[in-house]
This record gives sequence, C-alpha cells and structure tokens, in this order.
Amino acid sequence: MDLLLISGISGSGKNVALTALEDSGYYAVSNLPLPLLKDTVSFLGNTGQTRLAIALDAKTAPGFPQLDETLGALRQAGWSVRFLFLDAKTDTLVKRFSETRRRHPFSTDECTLTEAIEHERQCVAGLREIAFAFDTSDLPAAALRSWIKEFVGVDASRLSLLFESFGFKHGVPLDADLVFDVRCLPNPHYEPTLAPLTGRDAPVAAFLEASPNVERMFNDIYRFVSSWLPDYVRDNRNYLTIAIGCTGGRHRSVYLVERLSALFRQNYQVITRHREMGLTGSGKPT
Repeated sequence: MDLLLISGISGSGKNVALTALEDSGYYAVSNLPLPLLKDTVSFLGNTGQTRLAIALDAKTAPGFPQLDETLGALRQAGWSVRFLFLDAKTDTLVKRFSETRRRHPFSTDECTLTEAIEHERQCVAGLREIAFAFDTSDLPAAALRSWIKEFVGVDASRLSLLFESFGFKHGVPLDADLVFDVRCLPNPHYEPTLAPLTGRDAPVAAFLEASPNVERMFNDIYRFVSSWLPDYVRDNRNYLTIAIGCTGGRHRSVYLVERLSALFRQNYQVITRHREMGLTGSGKPT
C-alpha cells in the first residue's frame, strides 16, 4: 500500500504534482489537515484504495506536531510512506502569485506577500529533514508533471540519485544535497560552433574530453559521491540530489551529469534533470 505525502511552499506546484499523481493512478486528496491524516488513510484503505497521494495543509497545523507518531502508525498499519517537499525561490513565488492574483494562504492585512511566504517557510521547515525536497523554480508545469511521474516509478525502498545540471547565473538549486562547481573547466560557450549546442551533443563532448582537467574533475566527483553513498544509505536516506553547476548550465555541467548518470545507473536508481534546458528523466523536452 503506497502513501505519498506532499508538502512544501504555497505556489511551488503542489496542485500540479497532485494532478500528475492522480493521472498516474493515485487517489488524490488536497489540503488535508494533519490530525485527519490517519483516519482518512484508514477509511480510504478500507474502501480498497491502495495508492494515495495526500497534500497536507500547513495552516491548520503549523509545524506539523505529532507527525512522526502519525507516520509511524501508518507504517505499522502496512503503508509504505514517502514524503515529497516542493520548494521554489521567493522571487519566483512572488511572480507566480502576482500573475495568478491568488491570495497566499498565510496572507493578512498586516503582512506583505514576501512576509507570508517566509512565515510559511518557518512553519514547514522541519519537513525538509524527512522529505525529498525538489526545487520547482523556473520549472514549467509540464516539466514538473513529467518529473513527478518518473519519481513515483522508482522503488521507494532503494536509494535514488538525482543528478541535476544548472547554471550559477540562475542560482543554486534549493533541493541540492551536494553541489559541485565546474566553472573552472574549459568553456565550449566561447567556441562559435559549439555555443548553440549542449553537453549532450558529440562535438561538445569531444571538446571537453580533449582537456585532462575535465577527466580529472569527472573522476574526483565520481570518487567523492561513490565513497560517501554507503554513509547516506546507513543514514536511511532514500534520495540524494547531486547538483553540478557551470556558468549557463548548458555545456560543462550537462556533459558531466550525463556521464555520471550513466555510470551510477549501473548500481543505483538514477533520475536526471537539466534545469536550464527544461529536460528531465529520459532527456526529452517537457
């Protein structure tokens, strides 16, 4: 019996994620207060529902008291519980609320939209420690739906690795557990024939592979991640996000993410994301 809980910051895409899960065969429940979680899951389980996706409401139970006790009871009842935490940069959230003209759930006449967002961050801050955090900043809704469907397809009992390329000029991903800066490597952007291409194209790969420092960087990242993975497993981590950044997020970081994903995929569940290219999973545009 599969229970996937969703929380995070309002405006980060929780409704999009819930719809994607419903399309994937989950029975979806939106904005459920935590005190009703155990009874709701029990009721739906008794009706024959075995795949549930529930978005928790932070406003009715700030800080989510008794969450550990509730999750323990659900696991004891036979449910496999996963927690997904969606987040986004504050300026992205402000832009989204301004475009949709929706009122933030924590908004009042006495506080600004930014203050409401920061207050909600404090209310849900503790959940990041027990959840898989995913940054939806600058991610189109279609790309988020694609990623959610891939996320639910992995074995929840095994460690999953998310390799993510990004551009430092667009900010460091909020969901990164490990960040590697590869801006010191030769930059294909300054080669006129390579600039329009990406790190997934053969000419860019050939350019980078001609530099000994690129191979050195690849080997160093591989050795670091592989040597520490057993410790993350012993720490009961189910997900680990490794972010690799270059300047624009289209050449060097993409090339290294593709190589590392292929190598680690031999022994681990691997999800890839090229943030600045709008690509996830299989590498198809979303």
